[in-house]
Amino acid sequence: MGKSVAAGECVVCSGRSQALRYDCAIMKPTGIKGGDVNKSNGSFSRYAKNKETENAFSLECKEKAGWVCPTYDQSQQLRLDPQVVVENRCIAILPGSTDIEAYKVLRTKILNLTKEKGWNTIMVTSALPGEGKTLTAINLSLTFAREFNHSVLLVDCDLRKQKVHEVMGANGSKGLVDYLLNDVPMPEIMIWPGIEKFTLISGSRTVHDSAELLASPKMKELFLEMKTRYPDRYIFFDVPPLLSVSDAMTFASLVDGILFVVQAGKTPMEDVERAIEMIPREKFLGFVLNRKKEHLSDYDAKAYYGYPFKAAT
Repeated sequence: MGKSVAAGECVVCSGRSQALRYDCAIMKPTGIKGGDVNKSNGSFSRYAKNKETENAFSLECKEKAGWVCPTYDQSQQLRLDPQVVVENRCIAILPGSTDIEAYKVLRTKILNLTKEKGWNTIMVTSALPGEGKTLTAINLSLTFAREFNHSVLLVDCDLRKQKVHEVMGANGSKGLVDYLLNDVPMPEIMIWPGIEKFTLISGSRTVHDSAELLASPKMKELFLEMKTRYPDRYIFFDVPPLLSVSDAMTFASLVDGILFVVQAGKTPMEDVERAIEMIPREKFLGFVLNRKKEHLSDYDAKAYYGYPFKAAT
């Protein structure tokens, strides 16, 4: 049995890439902190009330500081299921979540790498299934939406197994497949889940010839429209694992940057190395080392991350 990636271990050979190495871990929280939800009786009223109060207060203060939220009158408006959000660890949407700090650090690193280049389209993938790429894409997108200067679109491009809407409890029925194959208008597949500066595209319909669909002229035309429509928008694409199907290799030619999710203690080192060789090195932003850790004190950042970010040489 091959060696797996260890927490904090670099899997990029020094000198072979100028991309950033992510040596810190993205945490898997155990649940909501501070008693926001009473899981024993399934009641989420306290969570909803806290969220409503926080939003009302935050919006008033943020508007004074220059916060401007778009109007989503051309999107499908759906309410998220709070219970699903909590159970699936979509921590970036929860009030008072301390685990979001890891995503804020990751957001800052990505912004520093992409701003000067004018990059705004990022593909999130992994070597193998089950390494947390979809949840990473969701939480990272939600964290970007908290920024004053950016709006976010999250696109589910895992056309064989679309899960973003399920993980977020959005219950979307139409997605990218419907637009590409059945000419369903964009307003009918674009979902606004009531989160400021955040929209998503994810539906329940799947296809087997997904690589061909992602490489189609209509997809390329849509991609260009997404990239150029709003200069302040970041678009994140959740795509299949590199070693499972050819979709990620196909889609890599379109995006600006590629983020690679690795699960510590699970992903074999040789699989990571094989997968990295399949993507353009100049687009590689870095790894997100996904592992489970016990919750630590709110401000113990050094212990929380375990390992600092550092650039490859």
